[in-house]
Amino acid sequence: MSGWSEAAEPIHPPITAAGWARVALRGLVLGGVTFGGLAVLLLVRLMERPICGTGRPVTPFITQFVCKSAFVILGMGHSVRGSQMRQKGAVVANHASWLDIFALNATKRVYFVSKSEVAGWPGIGWLARATGTVFINRRANEAAAQRTIFEDRLKVGHKLLFFPEGTSTDGVRVLPFKSTLFAAFFAQNLKSFLWVQPVTVIYRAPQGEDPRFYGWWGDMEFGPHLLHTLAARRQGSVEIVYHAPVKVADFENRKALALWCENTVRSALPF
Repeated sequence: MSGWSEAAEPIHPPITAAGWARVALRGLVLGGVTFGGLAVLLLVRLMERPICGTGRPVTPFITQFVCKSAFVILGMGHSVRGSQMRQKGAVVANHASWLDIFALNATKRVYFVSKSEVAGWPGIGWLARATGTVFINRRANEAAAQRTIFEDRLKVGHKLLFFPEGTSTDGVRVLPFKSTLFAAFFAQNLKSFLWVQPVTVIYRAPQGEDPRFYGWWGDMEFGPHLLHTLAARRQGSVEIVYHAPVKVADFENRKALALWCENTVRSALPF
């Protein structure tokens, strides 16, 4: 991966024999549940797609089951504060780790908006495509087409989840939100009824570990990060904080909405 890299990476001690045993056990179970669930989801989607089109009344429940199970398998705490919005709209959150996919999907039926490179990542890319992720390119000449895709998905009631920082961080800070993606919310046929809900993802490291233990950013490789997460004798936790949603029409422009969401998400970080 690549992106924000201003913080030095945590130094992890070598994995012990007991740690490798945990890697093997947790990895096998997590892989079985994840890709077994993915197989079931794809089979159900074969029937769901011709009947419901872009609607997904069944498959998100499979995704939620898999993501909730992931934290049980890891032995990692997962808690929620606040209420999920019922209005049509989008969700914006800070981005700290590949674990965000599991943490945010475990409690809410959302569809991620992700950079196109993620589609090619082994494992994560397959899961993202199957669960309805919207992949975007950063090229300016595709911005209009991407806004159309956002609008179509929002109109049918899909709650799109954006990471406005544009990259992942170490989990102890929130970077400035980029306002570009917020422009889609201000389309004339959307802003009158669309709401946006800010969400803060808070990771708490295992006792005695670096506070950035679960953070995955910059040029950190996925494989080693996954292994150290699986190997941890004691796990930490993740908390999802749902803030009050706001109506898009109440904001003058995309920059004002982006700044409000950024400050709201940052306000819940305990660090």
